[in-house]
Amino acid sequence: MPPTFDLLVIGDVNPDVVVGPLTGPLAFGQREQLVPTGLLTLGGSAAIMACGAARLGLRVAFAGRIGADDTGAYVRGALAARGVDTGALRIDPELPSPLTAVLNRAAAAGGENGDRAILTAPGTLAATTGDDVPAALLADCRHVHAASYFLMPKLAAALPELFRTARRRGATTSLDTNDDPEGRWDPAGLAAVLPVTDYLLPNAQEARALSGAGDLERAAAALAAHGPTVVVKDGAAGALAHDGSAAVRAPAVPVDPLDTVGAGDSFDAGLVAGVLAGLPLTGALALAAACGALSTRAHGGTGAQPTWDEALAASRTTAPGSGHNHGEST
Repeated sequence: MPPTFDLLVIGDVNPDVVVGPLTGPLAFGQREQLVPTGLLTLGGSAAIMACGAARLGLRVAFAGRIGADDTGAYVRGALAARGVDTGALRIDPELPSPLTAVLNRAAAAGGENGDRAILTAPGTLAATTGDDVPAALLADCRHVHAASYFLMPKLAAALPELFRTARRRGATTSLDTNDDPEGRWDPAGLAAVLPVTDYLLPNAQEARALSGAGDLERAAAALAAHGPTVVVKDGAAGALAHDGSAAVRAPAVPVDPLDTVGAGDSFDAGLVAGVLAGLPLTGALALAAACGALSTRAHGGTGAQPTWDEALAASRTTAPGSGHNHGEST
């Protein structure tokens, strides 16, 4: 029998409270500052990726841990509403669900890019373990993706065995470490998980921190030497992939971004969907860049995630010889 799910996503899910953009410095001292927009939406790198993959037509299951609170009920409902199976989303009877506040800063008049600050109360994240991932799901999917490696140390420690098990049962694997709030980047833990990771999906800053190399192509090559194909999100410069022998690039997709929260996670969804559809690496890379860029058309991480047809059409506009200029992307 074919697997029930195309994709099992393991990791973090929480509400994002997104506000901004702030046009001046953040003021303390009980000063109230007004911003144009505020939004309560589904967040968490793993959750946004899962929703993006479901939007692209994949059959997606999610494994993780939430609290027995209104926050947990909200994120469970938000995942289910977007077509993600939440049967393996466990409830912790003691710890609260995670919560993230995202403060966007407007681009400067002189052309400096906008930015954002992210504050996360981890709640159940640090308590999530490998036991929260049902063995039956590992045997019933085509691909396993994990995210927010540094926010979930117990799950991170179990990840090499989880990935090893999934690969023995015929699945491929991917990892988006995301940022390390402590700045240590855990070389020992990564040395254990990278050899059983098929696709490593950092952004440019993370790739440099993980590898210790300043040049992006050298950083990707150094990480690829540990086993995975390394796919790097590089903002307006597009994306870079290195399979251990050579690098390929995809240009950015032209877009006027409204909110870049979750764009990298939508990129991840596009890359995995492309791989599972049998696209060559260059095609999957272009599709991923399109997914990341198109996701920025609305506030929050999931509001503008594209369908397969939308992403494929956008990826083709940036093919060599298309005649389009390349603007901002993920």
